[in-house]
Amino acid sequence: MPTAPQTTDELYEALQANQRRPYGRTRTVTAEELVDAAERFEETLPLVRALLELQEAYTYGSEPRKSPVAFARLLTLFDEQPDVFDENLRHLVFWRFKWVAAALRALPEIPLTSLRQWLTEMRERYEKAGLGLQPYYGQAYRLAAHVGEDEALAFELWAGRTRTRLSDCEACEIGERALYHLAAGDDERALGTWEPVLAGKESCQEEPARSIAHALLPLLRAGHTDRARESHLAGYRGCRRNPSMSGEVGRHLEFCALTGNEARGLELLAENRNLFDEVDSPLELLDFLTGVEVLLRRVEQLGHGELPAAGFPGRTWTVSGLRAEVHGRADDLAARFDARNGTTAHTERRSTRLDRAPLLEALELTLRTRHLDEVVPGAPVVAPAARTAPDLSEPLPELIARARALDERGHPDARACWTELRTRVTARGYTHPDDPAVGPLARLRADLLADEASRLGERDDFTGAAALYEEAAGLYDDAGTPAHAALARAHALLATAEIPPRTFAPAGSGTTPRGPADGADDTPAEVAALTAAHAAMVRLHAESPGLAPYQEARLLRLRATALGLRLQASGSDGHVAAVLDEVGLLHDFATRHDVTGQIAGALILRASTFALSGDLPAAVAETDALLDRLNAHGPAWHLPRALGLRARLRLGAQDAEGAHADLGEALRLAADWPADAVDTARLHGDLAEACLRLGRPDEALRHLTRSAELNLRRGDRFDAYCAYSNAATLSLDLGRVEDCIALLDSLLAEPDVAAGEPNDRLVAQLRLTRARALRAGEDLKAATAEFLALAAESAGWDDDPGSHAVIAAETAVLLAEADEFDRAREAADQALAAHARDPRHEALSNCLRELARLQARQQGADGLAGALAFLADAGRVADGARTAGYEAHGRSLDSALAYEYGRVHAYADAYEEALAALEKALALLGEPGPDSDRAGEWAECVRFAAAMEGIYLERTAPALARLDAAVSRLTALGHTDETEPLTSLADRLRDEE
Repeated sequence: MPTAPQTTDELYEALQANQRRPYGRTRTVTAEELVDAAERFEETLPLVRALLELQEAYTYGSEPRKSPVAFARLLTLFDEQPDVFDENLRHLVFWRFKWVAAALRALPEIPLTSLRQWLTEMRERYEKAGLGLQPYYGQAYRLAAHVGEDEALAFELWAGRTRTRLSDCEACEIGERALYHLAAGDDERALGTWEPVLAGKESCQEEPARSIAHALLPLLRAGHTDRARESHLAGYRGCRRNPSMSGEVGRHLEFCALTGNEARGLELLAENRNLFDEVDSPLELLDFLTGVEVLLRRVEQLGHGELPAAGFPGRTWTVSGLRAEVHGRADDLAARFDARNGTTAHTERRSTRLDRAPLLEALELTLRTRHLDEVVPGAPVVAPAARTAPDLSEPLPELIARARALDERGHPDARACWTELRTRVTARGYTHPDDPAVGPLARLRADLLADEASRLGERDDFTGAAALYEEAAGLYDDAGTPAHAALARAHALLATAEIPPRTFAPAGSGTTPRGPADGADDTPAEVAALTAAHAAMVRLHAESPGLAPYQEARLLRLRATALGLRLQASGSDGHVAAVLDEVGLLHDFATRHDVTGQIAGALILRASTFALSGDLPAAVAETDALLDRLNAHGPAWHLPRALGLRARLRLGAQDAEGAHADLGEALRLAADWPADAVDTARLHGDLAEACLRLGRPDEALRHLTRSAELNLRRGDRFDAYCAYSNAATLSLDLGRVEDCIALLDSLLAEPDVAAGEPNDRLVAQLRLTRARALRAGEDLKAATAEFLALAAESAGWDDDPGSHAVIAAETAVLLAEADEFDRAREAADQALAAHARDPRHEALSNCLRELARLQARQQGADGLAGALAFLADAGRVADGARTAGYEAHGRSLDSALAYEYGRVHAYADAYEEALAALEKALALLGEPGPDSDRAGEWAECVRFAAAMEGIYLERTAPALARLDAAVSRLTALGHTDETEPLTSLADRLRDEE
């Protein structure tokens, strides 16, 4: 705290500010400082309020040893100066007797007699104050359940009594009753008792998160796997990193361990590593550590004890090492509680959890399913075996010969051979064979470098690829193989020309890479680089005699590819002929020398060129011819890519059904080849797009996540995160809010993402989607915090002010929903300033209208001026859109604005002005037609206008005439669904006449 409060008003303001902080060390330390400050005032009331805040910080910050001390001071003041305590403060004092009882139970060093003495004092004080004893019996039951003796009698004495004002909230008491039935082995009754909480009908600060954690395994045992999965996602978010709910975090870790989600469990453990240090409650710590041990024990049983694990601070841990440490500490805690209580309840309960067998072999919890093999930092993700891998056990000379032969043909299995050779060559003690057929070690190392460079190029790491190709060329020269050197240099030329910078537009069009950071158009430079690369390759070709046919065909392919990329960059019709000429040279040469793979490559390039030039019929015809040839002559590994190309052409021609069929067949054929060789990741991504166009979003979601997984496996993290970003957005659109948040939490926890390495704008996009999901999940506090952070960061995006405009506008709406209209106005002004530089007409208009609605609804006539100011801004945005010729994707900006003027005036009780605005909206919309997609909007305007006339202005006759005419009009046009609200209002008006 910078400076201590000097007045009581400053103290109360500081207490309120502290109450807005999350529970934890910062809030607790500040509360302690505020108590010190309150003691300097002569009045007692400031100290009372500061002690109340301090005890709350201790209680929910999981510091039970300190909570009773703070309450003892409070109780002394209550006894000595009762007049200071008004009815509300008096209620809080009696309420917090329960907090102290819970704190004492959580400390094994407190004797059982002291716990019972405290309950006796609680009873006596309640009786003296004339208060009902149901809360006392509730605490007596909790002590009996904790000790493990006489639970049934204590439960009946509590549960059968009438609730009082000092009883725990309904949600908490439901949770306690359910846990009693669960402990008795009655899952069905426990779940039935829990239902109001699990269904969201009863809730509080700790519920339903606390009950969900305990209900997960009963839900599984009852066969409710989908609900258990959904509950895990929602419930975990409510307790993660929270010291006072560390036991519930342990239950979620246990759930992961028993459902085949051990990798997710380790991920969640890492996210909650703070709990090892911050939980000061022995009882909470015992519950947490037992859940941790269930997880670690399962991972160890699966043979992964050497994996790293997040644990106690001060050292690094493996799963096995941490499990042993946790086991000792948890056993000791359980023994201490049992010794204090004189029972064996805690040891037995812990053993029951540890001995529980997995309930499911595998339950897909999130959109990003991970396995233990993927947990090792820096290790490549192991792809599942989708095909029979080639046998690589032959002697080294034979393996080298096979790798080179396969590579000459472009066969996908060459990759596996090079991988095996890389392992052998880099092994300690490697001896290169003295075999003329193998050649010198320099050539083999060059081969391996060229293979590695090819992989980097596929991941768009063109800088790395170019460097490795150049290094390979030098080694080929050293080995006396100039033809191979020439081909490597041609590859280096193309890779160098493909190096342009990329950025990411978070609030723009999804995952489209943008230009350089300064916003300049880099197309001319890219075109020039590709033109120069092609010219250099032509010269290199002319200066390289002695190329084998497959090498010359490959060099011709590189030349054609450079011109194809130039056409793609420029979009110029003037570049089409040059590509087709080069493709013709390649096709003729490959046909003459029977280089089958390059014949197919030429046909693919020709079809792609027609597609880029806009000649879709020619592109389709070429692709059909290509597929016919591949089916007749091969090579078969080109079929998936060719089908993928035709599918993209069909998507361009709006034939989503045909594209879906092609992509399904492509994936079926792709299963016979390594995923990298046939670009299976892209096939899944394209199929996701086809599914979306066909109205199959759930299927699209599966293909997006599959595409992301495959990109991760080949090390293309940028494209993987882009695909995951799209999957998160889609899951949010589908209403799968918890799926979206869980996926994004997993991604944002990745070390490279947390460091912003893939791309800072991509990371911002992930955070933005998460903030939107938090808002959709009604976690407005967390959503607002993330939006404010993003708005501050995006204010510095000089290359992309439009994205800042959208983020700032959404931030303004969230602030308005929290009734912070001054801050909302500031955020809206930031959005408008950014919009002026890079317009986002529809997004800004929508947000400004929403801001106006919120202010008028919350403040009525007092907020009318502020609301109208927002609408005036929306009017200027609409004017700008009209001037720019912008057409909104949704509602017309002008008619929507007029409707909002009507609604804002209605909130302010200005009904004549509201009716006039709605009349304007109707005029802007015009009469609906038979195929009008605005019939619903028009009907709503009619209904609202009639409500203004008939209900608020008491002009029933014109209101009914308006409604009847509209119903007749809509019915005649076939829009019967839209008539129902109108007939309902008309019936109401007639009934009130």
